[in-house]
Amino acid sequence: MEYRKIGNSELELSVVTFGAWAAGGWMWGGTEHSESVNAIRAAYDCGVTSIDTAPVYGMGTSEKIVGDAIVGIPRDKVQILTKCGLRWNVKKGSFYFNSFDNDGKALEIYKYSGKEGIIKECEDSLRLLKTDYIDLYQVHWPDTTTAFEETMEAFEKLIQRGKIRYAGVSNYNLEQFIEANKYTNVVSNQLPYSMIKREIENDLVPYCIEANKSILAYSPLGRGILTGKLKAGHQFAEGDHRAGMSSYSNENIVRINEFLAKLQLLADAKNATISQLVIRWTLDQSGITIALVGARNASQAIQNAGAADICLTVEELIFISTELSKLKLVE
Repeated sequence: MEYRKIGNSELELSVVTFGAWAAGGWMWGGTEHSESVNAIRAAYDCGVTSIDTAPVYGMGTSEKIVGDAIVGIPRDKVQILTKCGLRWNVKKGSFYFNSFDNDGKALEIYKYSGKEGIIKECEDSLRLLKTDYIDLYQVHWPDTTTAFEETMEAFEKLIQRGKIRYAGVSNYNLEQFIEANKYTNVVSNQLPYSMIKREIENDLVPYCIEANKSILAYSPLGRGILTGKLKAGHQFAEGDHRAGMSSYSNENIVRINEFLAKLQLLADAKNATISQLVIRWTLDQSGITIALVGARNASQAIQNAGAADICLTVEELIFISTELSKLKLVE
């Protein structure tokens, strides 16, 4: 496993970080607690020492799973990343969208990053995670109803109290990222990035390289579509958020699979899966520090971890980029 320093901090994360959104079940058609715990432990055994979660992933379910999974592991040997600012239990801030919990109960999700809310969320997360500090605490989505100065003041207090080590954000555009960094040292921005979603290359990537900030790339496998395992006509489980997304139309699935088929010989030559090749490509892109990858079971977690051991030459990266440039998706 490879480890990289996050921004200008002393925090090092495994380049393949365990993304625990799907483990929480929310918007993924449910979860199985013991399998998710085993997946995290299997990943750790492969050198994946970093785990990213959030309260909203299952309304506490994902954080509880992570807390159970790290029991018995020396705390300084694992890095816990979690978030704040997406609320289902208060109607404050800006309304985000309607959803359902894992039991089918209707929810209203709000973006709220008020000072008192963040401090409470942090205490709740520490309890569920069974730890006394969080390595990287991130604002899940920007809250336009709360001044960034107030939000980051809460982060500063949590750092001073030893509750969190470093401040990060998630889903912030360039202007928001620069503004937030005025009030504390924001070491990273967690953003969607993959072979089929590369908009951040236009502005955020150049800025982060220049300012020595890290990008934590989430959904590097396009939420499953870049694994090659989805076929036209795929039936998603009830509650799976991907079912209504245009990216997962039958036509796009076919086009993406045709692209992935062109990479198969390269993957075979490296004794790798397509998923591993896609993850490694992500890690080799300029400005990308780590890739967050989810797993439902131990087998998937072990496979994901193996991506870090693959080496792509300059010629191979050019080949992938050339084939990728020919891929046109239907909006």
